Amino acid sequence: MRTLARIWMRLRNFATGRRNDERLREEIEQHLAMLTEENIRAGMPPGEARRQARLKFGPVEPIRDDYHAEEGLPIGETLLQDVRFGFRQLRKARGFATVAVLTLALGIGVNTALFSIVDAVLLHPLPVANPDELVTVDAGKPNFPDGSVSYPNFRDWKRANRSFAAFAIFRHIGFTLTGSGASARLHGDYISSDFFPLLGVKPVLGRLFAPGEDEIGRGPVALISAGLWARMFGARPDVIGRSITLDGKSFVIVGVISSDFDLSFRSFRVGDVYLPIGQWSTGALKDRSAGLGIHGIARLRPGVSLPRAQADMDGLSAQLAAQYPQEDGDVRATMRPLRAAIVGGVRPVLLVLLGAVSFVLLIACLNVANLLLVRSGARAQEFGIRLALGAGRRRIIRQVLTESTILAVAGGTLGLVLAGLGTTAMVHLMPTGLPRIKEIHLDFVVLIFALITSVAVGLCFGLFPALRIVSQAPQGIIKQGDRRISGGRYRAQDWLIVFEMASALVLLAGAGLMTRSLMALSHIHPGFEPHGILTFSLAIPYSPQNSTPEGMRAYLRAVDQKILSVPGVRAVSLTWAAVPLTGDDDEEYFWLPGEVKPTELMDMHWALRYIVEPGYLNAMGIPLRRGRFLTDGDRAGAPPVVVIDEDLARRYFGDANPIGRQVNLNSSNATATIVGVVGHVMQWELDNDTQFSLHSELYVPFSQISKDSLIDSSGFVSDLVVRADNPAIVFPAIQQALRTMNAEQVPYLPKTMDEFIDESLAARRFSMVLLGGFAALALLLAGIGLYGVISYLVSQRRQEMAIRMALGAGRGDVLAWVMIRGARLAFLGAGVGLIAALAVTRLVARTTLMNTSMFYGVSAYDPMTISGVTIALLLVALIASWVPAQQAASVDPMQTLRSE
Repeated sequence: MRTLARIWMRLRNFATGRRNDERLREEIEQHLAMLTEENIRAGMPPGEARRQARLKFGPVEPIRDDYHAEEGLPIGETLLQDVRFGFRQLRKARGFATVAVLTLALGIGVNTALFSIVDAVLLHPLPVANPDELVTVDAGKPNFPDGSVSYPNFRDWKRANRSFAAFAIFRHIGFTLTGSGASARLHGDYISSDFFPLLGVKPVLGRLFAPGEDEIGRGPVALISAGLWARMFGARPDVIGRSITLDGKSFVIVGVISSDFDLSFRSFRVGDVYLPIGQWSTGALKDRSAGLGIHGIARLRPGVSLPRAQADMDGLSAQLAAQYPQEDGDVRATMRPLRAAIVGGVRPVLLVLLGAVSFVLLIACLNVANLLLVRSGARAQEFGIRLALGAGRRRIIRQVLTESTILAVAGGTLGLVLAGLGTTAMVHLMPTGLPRIKEIHLDFVVLIFALITSVAVGLCFGLFPALRIVSQAPQGIIKQGDRRISGGRYRAQDWLIVFEMASALVLLAGAGLMTRSLMALSHIHPGFEPHGILTFSLAIPYSPQNSTPEGMRAYLRAVDQKILSVPGVRAVSLTWAAVPLTGDDDEEYFWLPGEVKPTELMDMHWALRYIVEPGYLNAMGIPLRRGRFLTDGDRAGAPPVVVIDEDLARRYFGDANPIGRQVNLNSSNATATIVGVVGHVMQWELDNDTQFSLHSELYVPFSQISKDSLIDSSGFVSDLVVRADNPAIVFPAIQQALRTMNAEQVPYLPKTMDEFIDESLAARRFSMVLLGGFAALALLLAGIGLYGVISYLVSQRRQEMAIRMALGAGRGDVLAWVMIRGARLAFLGAGVGLIAALAVTRLVARTTLMNTSMFYGVSAYDPMTISGVTIALLLVALIASWVPAQQAASVDPMQTLRSE
């Protein structure tokens, strides 16, 4: 007895923090548990059983072991004991812990990966000073709610507004660099003087543009990027004051912009060089009706809200409309927060994907909760004895939650590794136009998200099993093992599986509809034959050879002949705004003979204007419906002609034949004769082209455009379309041929039309791939969960099945019994999932993907898709049930009964 008393005193010393003897504590705990269990089975109440066990153990104080003793110990130490005990328990169940950690790692990993994208794109502040004060300023027009701003309107808005602390404009453009070796094409921007100060950007060297340096006629100055500074000047500090030749004109470098500045919105792109807007040599800069792709950005004054600023600009727009009714009659300044202008189109899509990946995490949690229920059943007697020995229910709950949190944190740690790989994979899948894509990475915010998610997941999926444990009477658990609570636990596990199946079906339905949408889009004919088309741009420097309209036209014909001489090239055409699906456009205002010419520009008819050469029809593969296309005879001095598309013919001429009819063109102030009708080309988007009000198309001969459009002291730039046998590899040969013709002209930006189409579908493909991956992962986890539940059922009821087989039941009966149970859960989950899927897909159908519905050519309730994914879910469920059913059917009844 004295020995036992010394042992107990040593245990008490440990409980008060004086010793740490794990092995001794376990020995005493097992001895007390055995004595208490014997007393309870003999019919003693739990309290009396515990008292008698203590009496048999020896004359010592009431027992308070480190597992359930709470009085007298600091909370930190009891928590540390819970953690140590949890690790020890999980080490004893390595299989359970491994499956749980891997399951949680998958769920937390994909959630963290997608959150890193959401955080970078939607949550991170923009890389400018006080971004919440910044708004974009555009010119709202009948066909373009966010149209470009004319330079005269910008000057008037800037001078008269009362809402902006600063107001600037910008326009992305390309420049040909000469005078420093081989000619090269640089990306650049025309900006006003306030642009960089408005954004809070400071030069790393030199200065920014001074006020007034953006005025027309001021001296030629330039800012260059740090990248160009390093490439061209070796990052030497004496670059300030040196000259750079762009489009044949010399500019003095006054400053260098940091490479950390990276912001893309509207027509602004971070470039190699920045010039004052007044240096743009086009005469249209002074035209109040010419937007020229210019857009604005402003910083609101302190205390000025966006609605107040909009009201102020509405007043200014009305004043200009009254003063210039023809140019500004229907023009209204429109504003949006800069953040919305940058990420507004992708925000709904990312939120839908984040919601979808949350289903994966939910299924992973449900799976682990099921595992914990199974484990709690196996540990039922242990917990019952601890309760009988006096352990508090709160301490039992805390211990179970501690174990589940350990699992979650371990899963979260492994999930971070998977998140890093997943983020890299997602970035590679993303469309190139996704804003802020360079900012996506795993940072401190993402790590905090993963930690919070892990802890929250551990508490959530561990709470339910813990509550079920402590809700049972300890004597019932000890007497009957876990048989008394089996039915309740089975029901809980069944419902968890039902929810898993339902969640998986929701994701499968969304992925199926996105797949059907992409398939429908892939069968849309864009109005031309995209295979075999190469597009690129060509910058031709100004020279005496092309200093006259006749000389430039002759030069351009020589360009065509040089390209046609390249092996494999079958057709070629110079184009202006005639490359579909690129986002570029040009408009023509017109009115029909017999109509009074409208006094205001916006009251005229509008059409997309394609300025092309005779080879354009063959190069693009556009069908000719009536009449003829443009020919070499449609040149300068010949009667003006146009070709229209079938949409314009139907809209303005109905069923009548438009060949020979005339249209009055505002751009050239000429009356042109319609000589042909061609098929309609989808200029904007494959899935949303008809939604654009500017839809009809009109083709004008390149040779009949005005001389002012052909001759410019800065040179000539045009796009070209080429039909070739192998467009992916023909560009180097074309490039070499053009360089032999003129070493200073620069062909650049080659791209096949197939690539343009792929890019137009990239956002949908990205959403489909992610949704499909999430759905496949959810289906796998749901199948594993069902397999686990059925396997546990079979293991717990082996004796019952053996008795049935001993009494005459066949193996087929047992197989059917197990399969029916699995099928019942699957069908119930599919039923719940169908209801949820119909509601969720209807909501997703209303979500826009780059201003169009996420689903195309398929209803949110598409019966083929819904039935297909339901069948797939049921097949996986049957497979998951088949394996444990086979094991149940192979039970040897005599051997099982003998072992029981």
